[in-house]
Amino acid sequence: MLWLPQSGVMRVSDFLKFMQMNLDSAVLATGQHLYLSFGSILLGMMIAIPLGIWLTDKEKLAEKFLAATAIIQTVPGLAFLGLFLPIMGIGVLPSMTVLFLYSLLPILRNTYTGIKGVSPALVEAGKGMGMNPFQLLVMVKLPIAFPVIIAGVRIASVYIVSWATLAAFIGGGGLGDPILTGIQTADINFILMGAIPAALLALFAGWFLGMIEKMVTPRGLRG
Repeated sequence: MLWLPQSGVMRVSDFLKFMQMNLDSAVLATGQHLYLSFGSILLGMMIAIPLGIWLTDKEKLAEKFLAATAIIQTVPGLAFLGLFLPIMGIGVLPSMTVLFLYSLLPILRNTYTGIKGVSPALVEAGKGMGMNPFQLLVMVKLPIAFPVIIAGVRIASVYIVSWATLAAFIGGGGLGDPILTGIQTADINFILMGAIPAALLALFAGWFLGMIEKMVTPRGLRG
């Protein structure tokens, strides 16, 4: 059961007491948010990375796919969620579907760009060593393109962790639930209960994946 503060005045001590009394609810909402966000990102990676690799030899088709995913990004989050309500109802499934679709563009674009950016001289050198197309991909193209791909995953992760708060509007749970409750009750404690962990998760995702990106980037190419 959620504990409600008696005073409408916002004080740090009040918020800390509020968080202590509602810790179980905050942990549950954070767990749901992690599931929504990173589940969607993993699905996006499973689809967008292989698709980006496949499209590298199909430039005209790649333009169409990139344009389609770019159009998805222009649709407002709440409107997109509303479009899926008649099809999937409310809950986690439509929420993750929308977040998954939003994750596609940065991952797909960076995968395609990273693979296409591999020097033709390196590819020719690999062919000269007798590598087949699969070996060229695994041993030459992907290692070189990996920093660019990770950068796309990092961008998508930061966006999705933030956008996942909208899932609360269709019963998807997550840290959007306390934010929505705070808006409905005009209680800043609820809003902060959702907003602070969501912001921290987005910052951590950006920092962690940024470190991975830096680690896999050759020293000569680091900024």
